[in-house]
Amino acid sequence: MDSATLLRLWISLAATICLILVHSTLANSDVVQNRNPTAYDVIEHYDLPIGLLPIGVKGYKLNYTTGKFSAYLNDTCTFSEGLHKLKYKSTIKGYLSKGKMSKVEGISLRFFLTWMNIVEILGRGKYIDFYVEGGKAGFPMDHFEDSPPCSMKVARKLMENP
Repeated sequence: MDSATLLRLWISLAATICLILVHSTLANSDVVQNRNPTAYDVIEHYDLPIGLLPIGVKGYKLNYTTGKFSAYLNDTCTFSEGLHKLKYKSTIKGYLSKGKMSKVEGISLRFFLTWMNIVEILGRGKYIDFYVEGGKAGFPMDHFEDSPPCSMKVARKLMENP
């Protein structure tokens, strides 16, 4: 065998091994093994608490390559967390990576009388930070262990009278 043929064989073997390693890594992923993972499973897989999504997510889309994520609710909803309120639109979007959701759309935080769009969510140990335009609000992670129920009636009133 000449050196060019030998080199092609080594490259082919290396590519095959890489494909096997990538496939086995994906196959061992909890989300991929579960043939019908829920949006809550996906959020948890990315090391974020399931309580970031309210009860009642009816579906979702996830691009496993880019992390682009969309979750769908039947309606808008709100819930309170201490002095703050969170408001969800019927579609929540963002890009998921380990411990983080960036380019968030569809979630707002009310601080006193002002609604602010959340643009990023970052888990950091025992805390989770909601970044809004111009600042952030931090909460203990355990406040989001369970998905909150939504108050649809309150959400409609808030949408009509911001």
